[in-house]
Amino acid sequence: MFKNKTSENRNNLCGKKIYELMKNEARKMSQSALADALQLEGIDIDKNAVQRIESGQRFVTDIKLKAICKVLHVSCNQLLS
Repeated sequence: MFKNKTSENRNNLCGKKIYELMKNEARKMSQSALADALQLEGIDIDKNAVQRIESGQRFVTDIKLKAICKVLHVSCNQLLS
């Protein structure tokens, strides 16, 4: 049977890492700030969607993942590890 969730019952692998990177003292980015930066990259997203990504409730497409990596200045491998 095919599974779309992690072993922790999350809908994405990157949410926890995104949360950690945003709360990093050097970065200190809010959910609204990330949503705004992603909108500048052409991704239609709001702060509530960012919160659902962080908590693992929302799936993340490869297009969104690429934009998140660009905004946070990290590689996809860093978000998925």
